[in-house]
Amino acid sequence: MNALNRIILLIVALLLLVVPVVLLLICFGVIPADVVNQYTGYRGALGALGGFSASSLTMTARIVIAIVGVLLALIALLLLLRELTFGRRVSRSTVMDDTPGRETVITANAVKTLAESAAREVGAESPSASLASDDDTYIVFAGIQVPSSENYSELAARTRENIRRVLGDQGVPVKDVEVTVRGTAT
Repeated sequence: MNALNRIILLIVALLLLVVPVVLLLICFGVIPADVVNQYTGYRGALGALGGFSASSLTMTARIVIAIVGVLLALIALLLLLRELTFGRRVSRSTVMDDTPGRETVITANAVKTLAESAAREVGAESPSASLASDDDTYIVFAGIQVPSSENYSELAARTRENIRRVLGDQGVPVKDVEVTVRGTAT
């Protein structure tokens, strides 16, 4: 869903940029208005907007417009909230060894990849990991799917312990690992 959110927001952002720029180019005579009208039909839309009067709307039309406006606002709010991560602060990298001449830094993407690989190693299907930071340690949130022949709780426990072990072996500071079973793998 994250990719869909970004595509919708990209389209909206492009429309918010392109429409005013095209109107300004028409206004200053850089682009002939007839050419733009030929491809977009904007004159018909402007004529309809010019003849629009709120008093000419029936009560039913006003209610429909209000409902559509509220739905659009809710969808926009939902998309915005899905993009924001309240309460989860993730550091981009963590210093694992600060000994002079042997400085070692690991990125958050590397930690996510290690956690997903550790989950696959014990038999979890379609693992996904996300991180949060607490001081200089990571909190790992892993989501897995379980093969139909496996025990959910047993695989989740093995996944949690293996993620802890693999990250610990690599020297990654881990505070906690949470594993969520998202369902049965097909």
